[in-house]
Amino acid sequence: MSKNKLILFSRLGCCICKGLEERISQISLDLFDPPLVLCVVNIDEPDIPKSIKARYSLEVPVLILELDNPLRRFELPRVSPRISQEDLAIWLKKNICKKLQTK
Repeated sequence: MSKNKLILFSRLGCCICKGLEERISQISLDLFDPPLVLCVVNIDEPDIPKSIKARYSLEVPVLILELDNPLRRFELPRVSPRISQEDLAIWLKKNICKKLQTK
């Protein structure tokens, strides 16, 4: 079964990336509409396409909404590293809803 994903482009050693990953992992993404799974991608891995590295390497952390049927990707706005856990869940729902309305 394919899944809709919330992709976090991240970098090892980046405290902002790690903090965002930790807060997102505490949110029940499977209860979102559509349900999501978190996929953390290290932007510095050798198998990352050059186009992705060129686009996001200096921008991490970056959140991408990937919907599987049909396959579509949407870049979400930059999130504040100071956002609280509760506000992050609200922010995600709001921004995902906006992207779904513009599909």
